[in-house]
Amino acid sequence: MEFSGAQPTVDLTYSDVFLVPRRSAVTSRLQVDLAPHDGTPATLPLVAANMNSVTGPRIAAVLARRGALGVLPQDLPLQELDAAIRDVKGQPVLWDTPLVLPPGATVADALRLLPAAAGHGIVVAHGAAPIPVDRIVGVLPATRLATALPDAQLGDLVHRGTPSIDADDIGSERHAFDVITEADVEIVTVVHHGHLVGTLSARSALRATLYRPAVDAGGRLAVAAAVGINGDVGAKAKALAAAGVDVLVVDTAHGHQEGMLRALQEVASLGLGLPIVAGNIVTADGVRDLVDAGASILKVGVGPGAMCTTRMMTAVGRPQFSAVLETAQAAAEAGAHVWADGGVRYPRDVALALAAGAASVMVGSWFAGTIEAPGELQRDTDGRLFKESWGMASTKAVQARFGRLDAYERARKELFAEGISSSKIYLDPLRPGIEDLLDMITSGVRSSFTYAGASTVPEFHDRALVGLQSAAGYEEGKALPVSW
Repeated sequence: MEFSGAQPTVDLTYSDVFLVPRRSAVTSRLQVDLAPHDGTPATLPLVAANMNSVTGPRIAAVLARRGALGVLPQDLPLQELDAAIRDVKGQPVLWDTPLVLPPGATVADALRLLPAAAGHGIVVAHGAAPIPVDRIVGVLPATRLATALPDAQLGDLVHRGTPSIDADDIGSERHAFDVITEADVEIVTVVHHGHLVGTLSARSALRATLYRPAVDAGGRLAVAAAVGINGDVGAKAKALAAAGVDVLVVDTAHGHQEGMLRALQEVASLGLGLPIVAGNIVTADGVRDLVDAGASILKVGVGPGAMCTTRMMTAVGRPQFSAVLETAQAAAEAGAHVWADGGVRYPRDVALALAAGAASVMVGSWFAGTIEAPGELQRDTDGRLFKESWGMASTKAVQARFGRLDAYERARKELFAEGISSSKIYLDPLRPGIEDLLDMITSGVRSSFTYAGASTVPEFHDRALVGLQSAAGYEEGKALPVSW
């Protein structure tokens, strides 16, 4: 990356800069390969943050199916983390994971898990997985939920005889797309050896031609998981590796500290053969120390997250673009990589983080407002759908993290909580699912690459030309009205 014109004399964040178009031989967004080349199985440079309100097995599986990674949070008990990893590993790679409810479930039950959005649906079936074909009642399109009474039972609404496709008969994604569109249905079931193995919509069949899944050596969906720096970090890391995790994230708010270095050395000494991510940091010195201790990827960002109040509480942090730029340069010199963690609100910010040298970009609150994020869908007084989100240093997170302590010790911990304990993250009616956001983000980033004349992430690091802009220049770039 290089700057167009004068070199900056102050630290910059994403809204302070813009990409300058260059002569390009890249003529199509489809010529762009977004693989991060950071030693992880990812084929997209996007990572869902290790926040309780952002990443669970449901969203992690969908992200991996499209090439991104989800990081399961360290606050989960080890038994739950183990179960979540195995859950992701057991989900289909080629098909969508079916959302199954019994015939006696009501519309109100379904709406807590799924909005009345086109392209989504519920498999109504008897029993638990593996579900034989003869126990499938049918598929209820999610759009039907909008016109049914809350206490109506799904078994009374579902259309019997919903088409299904045998997995062995699908020759290509185009073939699946044609079957679905010719049947004039939103969703079909996918069956194999007489059992339900997934669902497909026309949109998901189309997406399968545009994205490459992130998978492990055995062809299963990839997933990352985080550990803190306290307690028996080595034992937890070994347990996560045994469960099948593909990337380990050693995480604490202030990553450039002795406790982190000790934890990293302990994990690295185990020889687990996994990429080790560590952070958070914002300086080149932090990169060098954490790489020396065993990290192969550095998580960069202090204070840019939407749920974070660190900068206002402590004055500690750094504008994110400059933090990524400096750490990425130091990481490249050390043979390591950087994940830019936080501060992205538009696809442009993802492109700018990659321009600054990040291999991947971590997303938190933006992903929290999706169908697949943890938690049930709720409605405000105006009927708008939202999910609850909170910061990982907030009082709510502290209460969950230290719930087993006695009341006195827990109360002492709560005195030092930071961040937002409860925020409503509204679903975008046009992009309610995580895949809808992936489509929007990757479309914008692919276009950024074509403007720079780059077809890969490393090429984009080299060719990106960045200029400085005023606040008025940033506002000028916004379309009116803005709807993201």
